[in-house]
Amino acid sequence: MIRVATIDDLVGVLGLYKQLRPQDPELDIHFAQQQWLEIINDPQTFIVVAEVNGELASTCALGINNSIANGARPFGIIEHVITAQKFRRRGLSRQVLEFAISLAWKKNCCKVMLLSGELLTPAHALYESVGFKSGIEKGFVIKAPQ
Repeated sequence: MIRVATIDDLVGVLGLYKQLRPQDPELDIHFAQQQWLEIINDPQTFIVVAEVNGELASTCALGINNSIANGARPFGIIEHVITAQKFRRRGLSRQVLEFAISLAWKKNCCKVMLLSGELLTPAHALYESVGFKSGIEKGFVIKAPQ
């Protein structure tokens, strides 16, 4: 089942993010719960999940950003696409991406952007297969100092 995450999905999403970003620091559970509550109650943020037999198997995050450009239409940004190792090769990443993109169109977004690690070629093929195109715009990233 593909759906937007709820308050009960925190532990499952954290488990998926641990596979995506194993170097991230462990969050205090009370802090994580507060942050999660803010995220799922934010009308501009959607954590899309794929659930298989009661277990979260895949996720991506969609942020809707309001804009005065493009006829005052918002734009979407997708990040943190991950499918748990044991659920890979089942099309779940594709399904959460398609759900997120569809949601962005329903929110009247003029475009959806996605950043991916430069060397993640297999992921790039997936992104292109759902309609993302490279070479239209160029992404740049600056990370906070450590």
